[in-house]
Amino acid sequence: MIQTANNTAIEPGRLGQVAAKLFLNITEEWGLTDEQRLILAGVSSRSTIANWKRKSMAKEPIHLSRDTLERLSYISGIYKALQILLPLPEQWAQWVHKPNKVFGGQTALDKMLAGNVLDLADVRRYLDAQRGR
Repeated sequence: MIQTANNTAIEPGRLGQVAAKLFLNITEEWGLTDEQRLILAGVSSRSTIANWKRKSMAKEPIHLSRDTLERLSYISGIYKALQILLPLPEQWAQWVHKPNKVFGGQTALDKMLAGNVLDLADVRRYLDAQRGR
């Protein structure tokens, strides 16, 4: 069991299932390929993404490593920050594809696709700063 922020216990397989489903939905909205999903999630096999899709549809438990769970958490936080900062759903998806001078002229997606957890954290911190957090 994992304790959440509000002291609710959740099974790791259930947590993984929710996190993977959210990640798949966000990356679908962003128009990402499975290759890009692999990099963001820090996994190496296309079958992993396919298994997440299958298990999410079947509502089966998905067990994720701490690293993958952390990465998916950053993606979720980035998405939530975009929802707060930008008024229209289409803007949430477009933002990750637009060049940004804060990231040296590359897109936030390019920054995140460098493959390091810290790159995800950098994007999240930038958005949190824009929100005044």
